[in-house]
Amino acid sequence: MVPLRRKVTYPIQTWTDLTVVKQNLVSFQTTFVFERDGAVLTSDSTLRFRSRAELADSLAAASLIVEELRDAPDRPRREFVFVAHRKA
Repeated sequence: MVPLRRKVTYPIQTWTDLTVVKQNLVSFQTTFVFERDGAVLTSDSTLRFRSRAELADSLAAASLIVEELRDAPDRPRREFVFVAHRKA
């Protein structure tokens, strides 16, 4: 995988590497280097991106009714914002 690097230099240096993209899962590792003592910590994370139907099914299973589906104002067509309420 091609690393996604955004290095920020403070008393702590940090960057994130994309490690795996498989279907709806995206995994990445964030590295932290503490300049004071050179200690290195890493954090591995995986995000799961669910479809609109999967999200709607989860809301229905939680007894929620979807009133409206919106785009995120800063990311139109890239993120779902569900407005829902509990069944009466």
